[in-house]
Amino acid sequence: MTAALMLELRDLGKTFELHQQHGAHLEVLRDVNLCLHEGECVVLAGPSGAGKSTLLRVIYANYRLSLGAVYVRHAGRWLDLARATPHEVIDVRRHTLGYVSQFLRVIPRVPTLDIVAEPLLHIGVNAQEARDRAAAMLRRLNIPKRLWPLPPGTFSGGEQQRVNIARGLIAPRPILLLDEPTASLDAGNRAVVAELLAEARAAGSAVLGIFHDESMRDQVATRLFPMQALEAA
Repeated sequence: MTAALMLELRDLGKTFELHQQHGAHLEVLRDVNLCLHEGECVVLAGPSGAGKSTLLRVIYANYRLSLGAVYVRHAGRWLDLARATPHEVIDVRRHTLGYVSQFLRVIPRVPTLDIVAEPLLHIGVNAQEARDRAAAMLRRLNIPKRLWPLPPGTFSGGEQQRVNIARGLIAPRPILLLDEPTASLDAGNRAVVAELLAEARAAGSAVLGIFHDESMRDQVATRLFPMQALEAA
């Protein structure tokens, strides 16, 4: 049986206008075409400056693309996120498209356990089950229980990243976008993340990510998508 197509990029391009440089334009992405199927992990490969993180942000609709389309299979239909309404983007992020960045961005003073449980509450899981599942995820990612009632702002970089991963992976998503999620983790915790991604793929998730660590990339990638920096005009 052929795996279902979950995400398709068609002729995607992104150019930034540099307002502080007299309106100069910087083209970062050009003619990007990519198909992502359920159960696979495609890793974006290429040098710094190739636009890998920009591509993920365009897919997640943090950046408005300049050309092309971002088709996502959402709620049984195809939706072009480049032309979606704000309400549609929020619904896609809540139910279809997960994103784990390199940095944890949360409301200050909110306990770690609540931060991780929140995505489950958004999809209708009751509060106690959400907290129980959040606790299990934090335990698996080796976050000490004494830290769960505390906000993560004062945690180490590795601890914050593991909280970020826990929050990003706790609710099942058909599509996962990962921007260097293991950059600040030790080998043991990278192995845990590899296990979590393998489980997500086995459940049908399609994964698109950036992993500069070669051993991690070798563990998780089913194929590579090469990217190159564009030469200046």
